Amino acid sequence: MSGRSWGRVLQVQQLGLVGVIVLLGVVLSLLAGSHPDPQTGREVNNFLNPNTLLQTATDASFFAIMAVGATMVIISGGIDLSVGSVFALAGVGMALGLRAWHLESVGVGLLICVGIGLACGLLNGLLIVNLRVHPFIITLGAMWVYRGLAFVSSRAESILVPDSLTRFAKCSLGLPPTLTPLPMLAMVLVATLGSIFLTNMVTGRAIFAVGGNAEAARYAGLRTGRVLAAVYALAGLTAGIAAFLGGSYYGSASCADATGYELYVIASAVVGGASLAGGKGSVVSAMLGAILITLIRQSIRTLHFDQNYEWIIIGCAIIVAVVLDRLSQQMSERRLARGVDR
Repeated sequence: MSGRSWGRVLQVQQLGLVGVIVLLGVVLSLLAGSHPDPQTGREVNNFLNPNTLLQTATDASFFAIMAVGATMVIISGGIDLSVGSVFALAGVGMALGLRAWHLESVGVGLLICVGIGLACGLLNGLLIVNLRVHPFIITLGAMWVYRGLAFVSSRAESILVPDSLTRFAKCSLGLPPTLTPLPMLAMVLVATLGSIFLTNMVTGRAIFAVGGNAEAARYAGLRTGRVLAAVYALAGLTAGIAAFLGGSYYGSASCADATGYELYVIASAVVGGASLAGGKGSVVSAMLGAILITLIRQSIRTLHFDQNYEWIIIGCAIIVAVVLDRLSQQMSERRLARGVDR
């Protein structure tokens, strides 16, 4: 296959992700088995049924929402290892605040989570820009600081959230009571807004410019410091939204929430085609990557494999995605070189 043909294949990554998701869903449907419906008595596939499919989408939604902000960070040429800790701190802050003020307001809970997430993300961005320290170091330290703050403030206890928030997160929106589509709808909405922001707004295009070539963007008049601070603030914002949905859905928040989510978030973005070198990525593809990773986790449970295989498979998926991205870059460079030679 020629370099041009490979280039066309690599450009339809979203279609490829959808194909892999469908294929994995078919395999799970064939191997999952079935059970009798308690009401009708009919055989129901253990995977291909509304409850399981919606629960799979719900499981993916929390780190898929965080992957939207993390993808913007990766497009800018950075990395954020603190999103899981921001999730934990925002959730604990919301639960403690509502309990201290004796409030059951959904709006106040959302504002607390979003406010804490935005503040943490903005602090990360300002430290990276002003101290000129690599984002890996800043966000690695922030990961421990924010998780430690959540631990100290909650005293390592699980803090219950008001029932009004749980009813909101688990509302059926007219569907049967066992179906709770709100987290999935929030995931789609955040991904849609993120895609519009990146592709249609000036600041969004500036993120690609900074990630592609920061020096050229600076000479073009872009305030790269502001752009970088903004992307980390957006990463914190999406972590706060995910914390609100996660804490509300499960009815509690603790300092251990979202432990290890950094791997899932970064994997979702990278599997979705975001380049760790910067300048390339898609939040819609990151959402599809999150769904694919959730299906991989689901398949491991369905096929009764050792849970430790989950880490192996996700790690291999990251390596393969990075290798494919590197191959795509090399092909693009060769095509460009051939065009110059002519």
